[in-house]
Amino acid sequence: MGQFAYTKSQFQDLAALALQEARNAGATDAAVEISEGQGLSVNVRRGKIEQVEHNTDKGLDITVYAGLRKGHANTSDFSPEAIRRTALAAFDIARYTAEDECAGLPEPGLLAKSVRDPLLYHHWNVDVQAAAELARRAEDAAFATDSRVRNSEGASVSAQHMHFVLANTRGFSNGYASSRHSLSCVPIAGRGSDMQRDYWYSSKRNPAQLARPEVVGRYAAERALSRLRARKLPTGQYPVLFEAPLAAGLIGSLVHAASGGTLYRKASFLVDHLGKPVMAAHLDLLEDPKIPDGMGSAPFDDEGVRTRARRVVKAGRLEGYFLSSYSGRKLGMPTTGNAGGPHNLTLTSRLTQPGDDLPAMLRKLHRGLFVIELMGHGINYVTGDYSRGVMGFWVDGGAIQYPVQEITIAGNLRSMLLGIEAVGSDVYQSGSRRTGSILVDGMTVAGS
Repeated sequence: MGQFAYTKSQFQDLAALALQEARNAGATDAAVEISEGQGLSVNVRRGKIEQVEHNTDKGLDITVYAGLRKGHANTSDFSPEAIRRTALAAFDIARYTAEDECAGLPEPGLLAKSVRDPLLYHHWNVDVQAAAELARRAEDAAFATDSRVRNSEGASVSAQHMHFVLANTRGFSNGYASSRHSLSCVPIAGRGSDMQRDYWYSSKRNPAQLARPEVVGRYAAERALSRLRARKLPTGQYPVLFEAPLAAGLIGSLVHAASGGTLYRKASFLVDHLGKPVMAAHLDLLEDPKIPDGMGSAPFDDEGVRTRARRVVKAGRLEGYFLSSYSGRKLGMPTTGNAGGPHNLTLTSRLTQPGDDLPAMLRKLHRGLFVIELMGHGINYVTGDYSRGVMGFWVDGGAIQYPVQEITIAGNLRSMLLGIEAVGSDVYQSGSRRTGSILVDGMTVAGS
């Protein structure tokens, strides 16, 4: 894979042209984002290359304002004439939309000024054969783990690179490059009616930090093997331990409920909850956009507003929402620099000890359900009602007894978050969220 076709300065020149064309069309304000990306994805199944995908894309998105009216258009043609037509199209759309008193660019004082390169880009000069060899090593390790690993849905390697520039008529013009690379494996264990699949992956901005293929493949196989001979569980009320990758999903649910769009539509159980308890009192949720190579790191958000570290939840109390300029105005609050989402969230507990690894968390669970897979999307954010299909393990005496499947867990997000008894030191990074396993005091388990 080669380098980018455009430089940052070329993007800034194209952005300036787009903004000028918007002004010429009659726009009172405008914002533009220009980006390009390239990547390679290779999938290997049973040792043979099954799929190779090269992706190259570019785009220019422009948003224009005619007073309180807003229009948007995009193009993949970067010629001056195409940019002019795109700006005109966005303005024509704006002229015929309804006025919205909350529409508009961020206030100039909130925009990031001098922005240094956040150093989130690590080029990976991997070709098809090299990527396929890494995938083969992962899949071979999975097959070598145990003779009961008889099949595979494949192993994949992906290398993705992109860069962008964001600019607006309030004087902001900046951007940076970033990368995202991954390695995954999906083995199948067992035979006949008792077959199970599982997966594992490693995803980093820097390819040098990816887990070794053999480690990924072997662990994926061990997970699939652990599911064999699964059975149902009697219906009842049990404490539930969420494995760390799934625990990150609980943080994601809290973020969704505390996000501006959900809040101003009154579609969240956290409406008017600033300063109120939303999690157990021993918990803090930190947001830090400046973590080196963090998947959620960014010096500014999707509007150019500078980002900052903050404590979203302090001692269980909600200290802040996740707001863009628009959702902030709808709620009568300032933006929090979260247009586009949160930045590197870390859940910590004042009760967590260095030795609280997964075996220790299973001992804390003592007797209950350890969940390693969630199915379905049964979450009602208005009421907080929560219901998901699960796969996991029955734990008794602090030790795993047997795998369980075809069961459902149910509860309410509000009480689940307030009922978090412990967070493990088995910390896992899932996208922009970082947490250990999470123990919830009690949920309804529907089984046999």
